[in-house]
Amino acid sequence: MSDYFVHESSYVDQPSQIGAGTKIWHFCHVLKDVVIGEKCSFGQNVVVGPKVTIGNGVKVQNNVSIYEGVTLEDDVFCGPSMVFTNVINPRSEIIRKDEYRKTLVKKGASIGANATIVCGVTIGRFAFIGAGAVVTRDVPDFALMIGNPARRSGWMCRCGVKLASPDEGAVTCESCHTHYALDRGLLRLAAG
Repeated sequence: MSDYFVHESSYVDQPSQIGAGTKIWHFCHVLKDVVIGEKCSFGQNVVVGPKVTIGNGVKVQNNVSIYEGVTLEDDVFCGPSMVFTNVINPRSEIIRKDEYRKTLVKKGASIGANATIVCGVTIGRFAFIGAGAVVTRDVPDFALMIGNPARRSGWMCRCGVKLASPDEGAVTCESCHTHYALDRGLLRLAAG
């Protein structure tokens, strides 16, 4: 008996590794050689491609495909119908499996509904990708990204609250009171 849940309408190809407490809901397909951490949740109609690695506590909403070359660290959120790619210049008649570009989504990042993540980028820790944004380049830690192409429009606390503009290089979250410092254009945790 497994210590994770797979709905009867879903498929998990073997070999694969799925952590305790993970739930895979209706009409999902997990392909072989996948590693999924503990306490993850996969909504309806999710596909996890071969050789994908997913950390602990990841939440993937309905209609998301996580293709080979994508890695999700712990506590990542993927909103409904958001899109990952893995080839920069696809053509139907040309096989480019040896050209997959790696995409890394770091701990605690959130990706909004219908956002597109073009392959080959890294999304920083606790970054927040707004609904419908199109990410075409690396995203720094804590950045709030919106638009097409996505541009930074502010900073987000690790608790998910938008931060006030850093004043003289420092800002404190009004909700959880975490302290941050702006250093050479990048936000980082600061001693408080």
